Amino acid sequence: MEQHRTRSPQPAPRRDKPPRPPVPPQAGPAAGGVVRSPRPERVPQRRKGTQSRPHPPGGSGPQGRSRPVPERRPGPGRSAAQAVRRVPNPRLTGLGGGLFCALVMLTLGLLDAALFASQTAYGVLFLPVAALTAVWVRRVDLLTAPVVVPIAFAVGLVPLVDGDGTGGQIMGMVTGLATQAGWLYGGTLIAGVIVLVRRVRMIRRRNARNRSQG
Repeated sequence: MEQHRTRSPQPAPRRDKPPRPPVPPQAGPAAGGVVRSPRPERVPQRRKGTQSRPHPPGGSGPQGRSRPVPERRPGPGRSAAQAVRRVPNPRLTGLGGGLFCALVMLTLGLLDAALFASQTAYGVLFLPVAALTAVWVRRVDLLTAPVVVPIAFAVGLVPLVDGDGTGGQIMGMVTGLATQAGWLYGGTLIAGVIVLVRRVRMIRRRNARNRSQG
């Protein structure tokens, strides 16, 4: 018997895609072609009316709110310095300082004679007036302060003197100056110390200025 040979099924023919045409080489500078420059990157444009604002330090920005800065309260030293600066600080000439001290002491003497009639109260009030005269007189006329202060004390003592006639007034004046000599010397000493301190400070400032300039 003849054996029937079975043929293996032949695969279906492949449908190959048509080959792609080769890409022509790009023209370069050697081939005489034009080289295309790379495209510049686009910079994002800002909208009209918007400006970049610098964010202040301290964490304040678009993401967070600015924290309020706590107010600093002045310490006792600063408050005392400010209070001293607010005190009037006039500058009196030698004649102006003498008139100031004499008028103030005469006014205090009249008030003392009308209210208390006490020479001791008058002597106590003389001390701050002498100090203010020495502080407010200008630097050029510093040496006049210890001179005009005792004269002003004598002028203000006139309303407090008791006596009949000119002789009685003179004797009462001498007695008042003798009994109130402590207050008179005290006020004159205060004025002299203040003038001495101001004089030393003025000399030191002048020397420091000369050294800096030299």
